[in-house]
Amino acid sequence: MDNRYTIDTPENIEFGYDIAGIGSRFLAAMIDTFLIGVAEVIILLVVGLAVQSLSLAESILTAAGALLGFVVLWGYYVAFELAWNGQSPGKRVLGLRVVRDGGRPITIIASVIRNLIRIIDFLPFLYGIGVVAMFADRRSRRLGDLAAGVLVVRERAEVTLESLNARSQPLNSVSVAGVPLVAVGALNETDYALVQEFLERRRDLALETRRQLGMRLVRGLEQRLAIQSGMQPEQFLEYVAASYRIQHEPVVQESAVSSQQSE
Repeated sequence: MDNRYTIDTPENIEFGYDIAGIGSRFLAAMIDTFLIGVAEVIILLVVGLAVQSLSLAESILTAAGALLGFVVLWGYYVAFELAWNGQSPGKRVLGLRVVRDGGRPITIIASVIRNLIRIIDFLPFLYGIGVVAMFADRRSRRLGDLAAGVLVVRERAEVTLESLNARSQPLNSVSVAGVPLVAVGALNETDYALVQEFLERRRDLALETRRQLGMRLVRGLEQRLAIQSGMQPEQFLEYVAASYRIQHEPVVQESAVSSQQSE
C-alpha cells in the first residue's frame, strides 16, 4: 500500500500528502458516530416529549422524528466537510482531512456522493465493505471515496518561517506610499507571474496544498534574493508581488514618492 500521495503542480513544484490509514480513520469514525448517537438520542427524547404533550397523531411525530434522524445521520458529514474544508469533528481531532484528487478542496457534490455511499460501506456491520475496499485500494479509499474522487490525508503540523533555522540576514525594506518594498532586482517576469498566480489561486487550494506550495515558493524566492524574511509565507509573497509591481513601474513609484514628500 502506498502511504504517500505526490502531486505535481502546473508550476512544476512537487509536494505530497501522507495517506490516512485505516486505524486513524476508524478512530475518527468512532468519534463522529458517538456524536451522531448523542444527537439521535436527543431527537428521540424530543419526539417522546412531543408525543406526550401535543395532540398530533403519534405516527406523524414518529415519522417526523425518523426523517430528522436520517437528516442528522447523513447530513452531519456533509455539513461539517463543507464548513471545515473536508473535516468532521472526528477527523479534526485525529488531524485528517478529505481532499479531491490533485489536493483540491472537497465540493458539495463530492461530499454528497461519498456520504450517500457510506450506507453501502457500512454494511454488513461497522464499515465491513468499506474496510475491505480500503485494504484493496493503494490509497486506502472506501467505495464512497472512489466514487467521489477523493481521498483522506493526514494533516501536517503547521510550518512557519519562524520554525526554520537561524536567519541569514534580516529583510531590509523601504516604504513607498505605505507599501513595504523588497529589493527584487534578481527576479524576472516569470518569477512574478508565478507568485501572482499563487496569490490568485490560493483560496481555491486545500489548506495543506496552500501551505506547502506557499512555503516552497518562499524558500525559492529567499534563495534567489539572498534574504530570509522572518514573515509569514503569504505575507512575504504579497510584499514581493507589490514590490515587483512598484519597482517595475517607475511612473507610479515617482508619483508615490512625490506624494509622500508633500505630506
